[in-house]
Amino acid sequence: MNRGPAHSRPQLLERAAFALQMQRFSEAEQLASEALKASRTDAAAVSILARALIAQNRAEEAIVPLERIARRDGGPGIETLLAAALSGARRRPEAIELLRKTTARRPPFLPAFQELAGQFAKDDQFGEAISVIESGLALIPENIELRLDLANLHLQRNERAKARAILSETLQAAPGRPDILTALARVLLLDGEYTEAADTYRHALGLHPDDALTRANLATCLLEMGQRDAGEATLRAALRGRPQILGRAIYALAYSSHGRFFFRQSAAAKFLQK
Repeated sequence: MNRGPAHSRPQLLERAAFALQMQRFSEAEQLASEALKASRTDAAAVSILARALIAQNRAEEAIVPLERIARRDGGPGIETLLAAALSGARRRPEAIELLRKTTARRPPFLPAFQELAGQFAKDDQFGEAISVIESGLALIPENIELRLDLANLHLQRNERAKARAILSETLQAAPGRPDILTALARVLLLDGEYTEAADTYRHALGLHPDDALTRANLATCLLEMGQRDAGEATLRAALRGRPQILGRAIYALAYSSHGRFFFRQSAAAKFLQK
């Protein structure tokens, strides 16, 4: 079939990248594979293909094309993606060894630090993961993403005071970031500071009103504060048109000190959706 100029390689890659972004992984795989017919060593096409395969739990299939590009290019982005594929194929020691080499590159490639820390965190080696992120921050202290990662790792170790200090400082550096606000609000919620947590969630919602999970967390704060009607109304607003957060909404109702308990999930769903 004659595809015409609308299906040139650059346009195929553009469509594949968009499909990947929209989480249409099978479509992204198909388009990237078609682009690779013209050149098996197209790094952009291999990168999209590998990400699509990893997202479909087929990481092992991504290793060979990535290794082919890594031998030719040797760039840190391909190496980091190859490490993710190796880990997905249950070859984590090889992934960690590769990531150690990539994090030693200069200038530093920060996604490699994040991937290496993530590999340690998967094995509950949070001390190792924290050391990796701290080594990245030593190179680029102002990086917001690494600061967030560090705070989240401390939170996973239940080191809430450390996480809170990092997030408070980071929020001063980037006050317009909803992800920082929601992370800080979560620490406040865990510390039982419900009023301050609710205010922080409201601030985040002012920046990102469509964030249903943040709205559900705000509802949790309201329920804990004894504002049952407001909390339940906020849960209903969060759930409206978003059935994927039903479980989170039911959890908020059941485990809040001023919530409600239902013996059947269908009863809870009916109550929240009325």
